[in-house]
Amino acid sequence: MTRAPHAQRPRADVQLLADLRAEIARADGKATVLVGVLGLTAGLLSALLIGLRWTPTRLPAPAALLWWAGTALLVTSLFALLLAVTPRYGRSHWAPGLPLTYFGDIRRAVRAGLLTSALADTERAPARALRAALAENSRIAARKHFWIRTGLLAFGGSAVLLPVSLLVA
Repeated sequence: MTRAPHAQRPRADVQLLADLRAEIARADGKATVLVGVLGLTAGLLSALLIGLRWTPTRLPAPAALLWWAGTALLVTSLFALLLAVTPRYGRSHWAPGLPLTYFGDIRRAVRAGLLTSALADTERAPARALRAALAENSRIAARKHFWIRTGLLAFGGSAVLLPVSLLVA
């Protein structure tokens, strides 16, 4: 079976950019679900302890240390996961004569009143624009994954320390 002459495979850089954008969307989805699970877990734990009229001051010193370490990890997890879903606004490096690479560049060109010429520059240098977009999207994906890993590790630590602190008591 022969291929039609105009049916070409997508360029590697274009495919990589599409893959990076999809990965960023997946990372946002994962982090959003994890924030929900974390909120549900913290809410249930708080409701249970309030209902029992329990306070960590009842714990002996070693158990209290584990409790507060677990609580600190739970808070760390929440902040890390919120940082993962926070939109990433990189600093625009666009200047007249350079191609536009993302929405920050477009905003900067509009503010300078140079959007039409910036679009023309982008059309003249599409490969340069694509390389810059690849670099920026790769940075965003890496940061999101860093914060998701940090949040998961902290959540895992709190999931161990909080129950153990109650068992040690």
